[in-house]
Amino acid sequence: MRTRTRSSRRLAALAAAAALAAGALAGCAADDEPSGSATGGGDGGKGRTTITVGVFGAFGLKEAGLYDQYTKLNPDVVIKQTSIERNENYYPQLLTHLGSGSGLADIQAVEVANIAEVTATQSDKLVDLGKAPGVQKDSFVPWKWEQATAKTGRTIGLGTDIGPEAICYRKDLFARAGLPTDRKEVGALWAGDWKKYLEAGKTFKAKAPKGTAFVDSASGVLAAVMGSSAERFYDADGKVVYKTNPAVRAAWDDAAAFAGNGLTAKLQQFTPSWDQGFSNNAFATVSCPPWMLGYIQDKAGDAGKDKWDVAAAPKPGNWGGSFLTVPEAGKNKEAAAKLAAWLTAPEQQATLFEKRGSFPSSQAAYALPAVSGAKHAYFGNAPIGEVFVQAAKGVPVQILGPKDGIISQNLADVGMLQVDQKGTSSKDGWNAAVKAIDNALDQ
Repeated sequence: MRTRTRSSRRLAALAAAAALAAGALAGCAADDEPSGSATGGGDGGKGRTTITVGVFGAFGLKEAGLYDQYTKLNPDVVIKQTSIERNENYYPQLLTHLGSGSGLADIQAVEVANIAEVTATQSDKLVDLGKAPGVQKDSFVPWKWEQATAKTGRTIGLGTDIGPEAICYRKDLFARAGLPTDRKEVGALWAGDWKKYLEAGKTFKAKAPKGTAFVDSASGVLAAVMGSSAERFYDADGKVVYKTNPAVRAAWDDAAAFAGNGLTAKLQQFTPSWDQGFSNNAFATVSCPPWMLGYIQDKAGDAGKDKWDVAAAPKPGNWGGSFLTVPEAGKNKEAAAKLAAWLTAPEQQATLFEKRGSFPSSQAAYALPAVSGAKHAYFGNAPIGEVFVQAAKGVPVQILGPKDGIISQNLADVGMLQVDQKGTSSKDGWNAAVKAIDNALDQ
């Protein structure tokens, strides 16, 4: 059985939590039905242009009402979306269609785990959106823009959302363990250093409520720490360097220390037991991007309301995000580029956050009330707009590689999982992960 990647798990979380996004923010699925097609057919009708959009999962653009808004502003346009539920099925098909130059939608979504490969190997088959009318480079956070920019300087994707990370924590469990509960004081416990997060865990353990661990999993810690490093698995020349990169080994050692000190609940993320852990006091903290908030609310239920809160992470990192691209082989490139630019403009990204919990990759959106003033009622009215804006501004420009997902998955689900759940030594867990990665990269 194929293990689901961290990216596909994120998509599952997004789908599960999306229904909770509406109404949760204060202060501010397969779908082949066209928007704006009351009088037009599949070809757009006389004088109308049909723009097709290919996405994966419940991507959120249609669900947030953005297609309907655009077609009201542009009555000569029909938007027809198709969605494949899982990215691991969607992405291989996208590569096949790009290779043949046929079967492509006018706009194709790309997940962040795949953008490096697309940018490096398919950029000539995609429109340079950096030159498209209405696109302003400076409106995006710099590191997001760079992720979809090829070495030639062509920017082939416009960012829809990002996943700046915070730490979600249980105020009641912190209080019982003698730790502060105010979110600013909590953030100060570990500010600037993941090792301080480890030390806070040791303090928690000394007085922790019975059966409660400090973190959910060592693998979760590993991914969060690596998410805050500029260089991880590849260097700037595209060489695989995870084995020798000090940042990866430091992240590994930090995560293994959580397991070695008995600070984890020994769970694997996005499994039924992990889901149950949110409601049965299994752990007190978890790495938490914006889209995770709805997931926690869903799994912890009414009993968790006002018990969970959100604090800044030790260092800013990112987990998740997607892009819109326009294939050169598309039938309506100019109209598609115009739509992609509009969908990723600050105002629309703010709407997507307000309606779906997808955090903007547009830094120009951060001053808009729907973002800057956003609070989450379930999390003690936490000022999540403020927390995640600060995190987004600090995320480093990461070097992405074509097989990041494979490397990350095996480090977590092969190596670190053995350390966490089986008591395997850190050295043996690392060696097991390296063997699995080498085998996967050789295929």
